[in-house]
Amino acid sequence: MKIAVVGICASGKSTLVEGLRAEGYDAYNMAQEHSCVPGLWAKKGPDILIMLDAELPAVRKRRRVSWTQERIDVQHARLANARENADFYLCTDNLTIQDVLAEVLNFIR
Repeated sequence: MKIAVVGICASGKSTLVEGLRAEGYDAYNMAQEHSCVPGLWAKKGPDILIMLDAELPAVRKRRRVSWTQERIDVQHARLANARENADFYLCTDNLTIQDVLAEVLNFIR
């Protein structure tokens, strides 16, 4: 089973992919938030599409960024097609790394 993970920067994509791989899943991060190609997420034909999200205050807690809400809005616009097609959407603002992995594993299983 191929699992694509998309989301805005600092939403936890890389960490989730690492956790899913440790659990034996074929998971990969698709940098859809940097692409103007709406269906880039579908390029590898994932069986499951997971979308992670985060609001600006959470991003700023995770990384030192000088972004404004405008950058988040641009990423959300680029992710609109992925969000519409996501099998599972999760806002990670108030979740630990372990919580995110557990939520996604519960969905997959």
